[in-house]
Amino acid sequence: MGDLLINLLASIIAGTSVWLAGFLVRRRKLGRERAFFGLTAGTSCLMVVSRHASSPSEFSVHRRDVAALVELATIARECGAHADRVGESQPTGEIGRLTEFCVGGPGEANPRAATHLRSILRGVRYEAFNKEKLRLSFTVGGTEYVLSPETSYVLLARFWGPTGGHPVFFLGGLSAGSNLAGARYLAAHHIALHQKYGADRPFALVLKIVEPAAYGTDFTELVADVTDVAFQPSPHPVE
Repeated sequence: MGDLLINLLASIIAGTSVWLAGFLVRRRKLGRERAFFGLTAGTSCLMVVSRHASSPSEFSVHRRDVAALVELATIARECGAHADRVGESQPTGEIGRLTEFCVGGPGEANPRAATHLRSILRGVRYEAFNKEKLRLSFTVGGTEYVLSPETSYVLLARFWGPTGGHPVFFLGGLSAGSNLAGARYLAAHHIALHQKYGADRPFALVLKIVEPAAYGTDFTELVADVTDVAFQPSPHPVE
């Protein structure tokens, strides 16, 4: 009887130790994830997304951009936060007040993205769609990344405003599908990104989506770290 009690007690202690170790690992992982995204339990984050280019409705969003928002909202939920979608004509608030996910390249459909590029991502230039050449691209670091039937690209960046606060995550793809690829890459690789950039360093990465018509977002790879050229200083510094 005594041996049975000892074995039972040993099993309880071992089981408790395993559970506690797992709990601490999950807690540390959650803490790193919250730090990387600037999210804490019970807080809000902003979701700014491009309006559907072919729709006159302000609140119409491409289905793949909706899927990208779901990926990002899942990240927020894992951190104990909740997401608020902001329309293009709604006031977004000052940068840094809340964590912001800005989905879609600049233009009339996403003026918030245009503001970020004009004010912070000064080393990145998106070209307007050329109807004659059927060409859509962005250029950074002297390299042009062009949308084609075989390849698409998305710029994935994290940065802060001049006063710090919470980060902005910018996902500027050449198509709604590449925006989704950027969101899925962020969700899948944020641990590795945290290991490289920590919780307080900006980054700008160019991701390539290979054969999107055949593979969707399943073949997405990092092709360039353009952090050193994407964030250029203001041409008119404040003295």
